Amino acid sequence: MVTAESIQTHIETAMQCELVQVEGDGHHFNAIIVSAEFQGKNMVQQHQLVYRALGDRMKEEIHAISMKTLTPEQWKDVNHR
Repeated sequence: MVTAESIQTHIETAMQCELVQVEGDGHHFNAIIVSAEFQGKNMVQQHQLVYRALGDRMKEEIHAISMKTLTPEQWKDVNHR
């Protein structure tokens, strides 16, 4: 069974991230991903980067993942409110 930790490690290995937090029950996962790679990209493009990072795991192992993707600047704004 896929774990939140294995998803987190996979994303961190494939992308330059300032923060990756993944929680889940083995079937459904929630993730917060902060990366400068998201700069200048819309939400769909950001999610595509993460799907690409997860590769075949998205087709074979991960049933559902909900993501919040942010640039470092957006993350800073969210945490200083």
